[in-house]
Amino acid sequence: MSTRIDGRGAHDIRPITIETGVQKHPEGSVLYATGGTRVLIAASVDEGVSSWLRGSGKGWITAEYAMHPRANPKRQDRDGRKGRVDGRVQEIQRLIGRALRAAVDPAKLGERTITVDCDVLDADGGTRTASITGGFIALALALDVLRAKGLVQPGVLRAPVAAISTGIVEGKVLADLAYLEDSRADVDLNVVTGGAGAIVEVQGTAEGEPVARERWTAMIDVALGTIPALRKAQDEALSKAGVSLGRLGLG
Repeated sequence: MSTRIDGRGAHDIRPITIETGVQKHPEGSVLYATGGTRVLIAASVDEGVSSWLRGSGKGWITAEYAMHPRANPKRQDRDGRKGRVDGRVQEIQRLIGRALRAAVDPAKLGERTITVDCDVLDADGGTRTASITGGFIALALALDVLRAKGLVQPGVLRAPVAAISTGIVEGKVLADLAYLEDSRADVDLNVVTGGAGAIVEVQGTAEGEPVARERWTAMIDVALGTIPALRKAQDEALSKAGVSLGRLGLG
């Protein structure tokens, strides 16, 4: 029996659609949709790094994240108006940047910077995990452009990266929460993985009373169980775009 408002089973993820090459200028661009959440993602390559990395031979991956004013039912002001900086936005873009840096060997990237811009067009839960999962696709597309120019060699990619949310809603562990589920969850947990069950980061909070350790473990187990489906979607999108992860260093 289904436990979800949209008819899914407790541990099922939402349908995913991925379109690559949606922008003209970025080295990698993706429109990533999962359920009612849609994120436009662009990976842009710039030669050179910040002063603190200059001369190290290493590159850098960074991310920016923004919500379109009508990503939600009611219009919101754009971040940065009236001089304010949204703390939630800073937290999310740092998470995305950390996750995507785990995918790349900075020494093999060389002294160049890749910025991954994630713009949420429609928000229905899981925007940060969608940005990470789709961001890896955009990053791989950009790296393949560099490979074709002879600027990076195999091994520049060291691990595939994907992310999913899980949570406890009405006592049940659910995967890939939509907004209406997330808004009433006792726990909202985001899990970032780096391939073969390895974990890059776990981010979560009990919204009320403390939650037993075994329940946290159960949520992580559910999250890890969804990763093969996310990786399959990534691989299919990259293959359709003519990108082989093997050429970048992943078997």
